[in-house]
Amino acid sequence: MTDCPDVAPVEEEPLFTNLDIFLFSLIVGLLIYWFLSRKKTEETIPEFKRLTPRETSFIEKMKKTNRNMVVFYGSQTGTAEEFCGRLSKDAQRYGMRGMSADPEEYDMSELPRLAEIDNSLAVFCMATYGEGDPTDNAQDFYDWMQENDEDLKGVNFAVFGLGNKTYEHFNAMGKYTDKRLEELGGKRIYDLGMGDDDGNLEEDFVSWKEQFWPAVCEHFGVEATGDDTSIRQYELVVPTDINMNKVYTGEMGRLKSFETQKPPFDAKNPYLATVAVNRQLNQSGDRHLMHIELDISGSKIRYDSGDHVAVYPVNDVSIVNRIGQILDADLDTVISLNNLDEESNKKHPFPCPTTYRTALTHYLDITNPPRTNVLFELAQYATDPKDQDTLRKMASASPEGKGLYQSWVLDAQRNILAVLEDMPSLHPTIDHLCELLPRLQARYYSIASSGKVYPTMVSICAVVVEFQTSTGRTFNGVATNWLKNKVVVTDNGHKATVPMYVRKSQFRLPFKASNPVVMIGPGTGIAPFMGFLQERGWMKEQGKDVGETILYFGCRRRNEDFLYQQELEEFEKAGVLTQLNVAFSRDQEGKVYVQHLLKKNKEHLWKLIHTDNAHLYICGDARNMARDVQNTFYDIAEEVGGLTHTQAVAYIKKLMTKGRYSLDVWS
Repeated sequence: MTDCPDVAPVEEEPLFTNLDIFLFSLIVGLLIYWFLSRKKTEETIPEFKRLTPRETSFIEKMKKTNRNMVVFYGSQTGTAEEFCGRLSKDAQRYGMRGMSADPEEYDMSELPRLAEIDNSLAVFCMATYGEGDPTDNAQDFYDWMQENDEDLKGVNFAVFGLGNKTYEHFNAMGKYTDKRLEELGGKRIYDLGMGDDDGNLEEDFVSWKEQFWPAVCEHFGVEATGDDTSIRQYELVVPTDINMNKVYTGEMGRLKSFETQKPPFDAKNPYLATVAVNRQLNQSGDRHLMHIELDISGSKIRYDSGDHVAVYPVNDVSIVNRIGQILDADLDTVISLNNLDEESNKKHPFPCPTTYRTALTHYLDITNPPRTNVLFELAQYATDPKDQDTLRKMASASPEGKGLYQSWVLDAQRNILAVLEDMPSLHPTIDHLCELLPRLQARYYSIASSGKVYPTMVSICAVVVEFQTSTGRTFNGVATNWLKNKVVVTDNGHKATVPMYVRKSQFRLPFKASNPVVMIGPGTGIAPFMGFLQERGWMKEQGKDVGETILYFGCRRRNEDFLYQQELEEFEKAGVLTQLNVAFSRDQEGKVYVQHLLKKNKEHLWKLIHTDNAHLYICGDARNMARDVQNTFYDIAEEVGGLTHTQAVAYIKKLMTKGRYSLDVWS
């Protein structure tokens, strides 16, 4: 037998290697993860409801809700919107069914279709803004009127304009709307009303609507119901189970917008800017003039010299608390005021749900004298018949009632708190009071800096409003007193903030830097010119040919309120400011104002205007200063230019049309 060598036994190979098992496990694991995650995703994807697009046809809305009267408003500060609401609310007392409407939200090209609705009427409450311009929300409607020749036959209309006689283009928007609607074939059922904010806008409106409603009744053959009882527009809802994260705490639009800031920033989404500087400008005197700088770093907000900054102020806490005390109300109750008209685009009078405290602090105007409609609605809550009669009389259109409202409310500067204090029998429900009070509006200031030089900072120059009223009370301007108390860094280390946004302006430096510039701005009217000077200085540094830059500034005394004296003298020293003319009105026996200095330099000014293509800018008080300055330029055109008065007026008007005579004024 042959011996064989030892052979190692052969092992059977396993079906799967370790690597195979690992890869297989990994694939199975991924499949299970994918399946489970897919299932979870399917379960968590919410079922989105199809969003119903907002109704842009006011005609269809009127038909659907059985309305025959629509009141449109062109409003910049809220007054025209308020008047519009009052008219649409009054409609049912006069046999009409009204709705208020923002022309920006509807297709105004449908206006001719109003004739499809029997006994229909369109009313327009149109404010004039700036230099005879439409308000922002009425711009598209204004463009439509200008560009279209639609036939408005069968369309009944009436217009009430809101303006200010101190401005050059008094009630331009109201006048144009009234004239244009007639030109297009519309039928005017009552004369154009023109309210003057320099006089008594409330009285003008009440007088107009006292005549307007009888004209409506006569035209449509309807009768007034004679029912003067209060008509509530909103119902009070007090939620029982409320998530405080869903409660508004002062935001203008989006909930929690102050916690998570998202651009772009505008009226409904203001930016919370930190206060970087807050210093007093005047050395002495009984007034407080201040310079405030708001830090806009990271906001993506851009601004130009001459633009305006809007700030949302907060009411005085002591006034809020006192109102709550008098009305025996728990100010921290969470409430919602819901519109009884479910079809209305305006669901609440202010952001809801919120607390009474927040509403009175952030959303409602409790400082200005209440309008007559508020007094009328409150009268029912007075337990003393004499107080009831007084309130109703002040809300009437009678001469005696108008006189009483003028003296007791307006002249005495009684706000809602003063009315409640001086009429102890008056105890309205706090929810009705909140429904009636107008919204607290943003305050606008001419920006006192240049966006090219200070792109991350917006400056404000303002005087604190504070005076004694005839009742012995102190009237404190809401915004300026609130701004005055904005400490840069508080005791607990928090930085003070201001909700703000920028509003564009037409108040602009000339396109060509070589054009001469003449700036006239007494007091805080100097604000935009600080921005202009910064920009002209920046242009000079860029090597540009910068024309003559002349400033006429006015204040009371050199050692009291010569605002920005150091900065202005430095601009003059650097050659940025060619000529600095300052009128100190009270430093000598006879008062000297900017117009006196203009007259003194009339030959040079006429050469700049007539020969050198200079641009003129006036900023400040519209009632006296701007008018006096304009008259002075008429005189210069006559005395130096040899024009007649009629020619001088036409000459200045032509400068305005060409954008060479610009105004940034207030009354």
